[in-house]
Amino acid sequence: MTTVTVLHPGSMGAAVAAELVLGGHEVLWAPKDRGEHTARRATEAGATPCDSLAEALSRSEAVLSVCPPQAAEDVAAAVAAHGFEGVYADVNAISPQRVRRIADEIRPGSAVVDGAIFGQPPGEGRATRLYLAGADSAVELVASLFTGSALHVCRVGDTPGSASALKMAFASYQKAARTLAGIAHALADAHGVGDHLTAEAEVMISAILSDPEYLTSVAARAWRWAPEMAEIADTLRAADLPPDMAEATARVLAFWEQDKGRDDLPVADVLAQLRSGRGT
Repeated sequence: MTTVTVLHPGSMGAAVAAELVLGGHEVLWAPKDRGEHTARRATEAGATPCDSLAEALSRSEAVLSVCPPQAAEDVAAAVAAHGFEGVYADVNAISPQRVRRIADEIRPGSAVVDGAIFGQPPGEGRATRLYLAGADSAVELVASLFTGSALHVCRVGDTPGSASALKMAFASYQKAARTLAGIAHALADAHGVGDHLTAEAEVMISAILSDPEYLTSVAARAWRWAPEMAEIADTLRAADLPPDMAEATARVLAFWEQDKGRDDLPVADVLAQLRSGRGT
């Protein structure tokens, strides 16, 4: 059995805590300044309340930070202030730079493990992925906490930042795609063609993120797609909808305008163009 402090048992944190408890570990949490919903979730997960954060940390070999991304450094600083000497795992959706800042400057533990959770909260038949990066012994400790659980562990690197980079890359598509869907449906609804948009979407076959080879054809057509996105931005403005994402897409497409008609470009070259700074 390993004793772990979970900060804090929100919907994801409580589900992770429940998996730890099911695995035979002792899970602690600090109720001070937390709301009644958090307290209820922690109780249902089987976590043990402590009188203070200091008490929880003094009894723990590891800390899991599962909090809103904007609070990640504050949580790490609170742990560091108590001189915690165990393994600190930050599994929040934050940038690689912030993870490295937590590891190098805040130093909330003897070792910082960079983690990223993919999927819905684990449990009830849902399999969730936990990607980890960091020093071998620290990663092994965190991984061992979830042996046989609904949280499937994958290792992605030796230095903090790799797991978070993967999360940022995936979420940049996942969250933006859903937002774009909202804009598309709002625009179609404004013109009374919502049902037709849904029907068109139902016959689409799309695996863009899982098929990067497709991006070569995107780059080859960027020269005419960028002006089309400008037209879309005008249409959105006329419908009192935000044009920002259409305008941003046009700016990104400009990085590929020099690749007009070049369907034979290697994907590596297509991706490198986005880092080149040579957009028109």
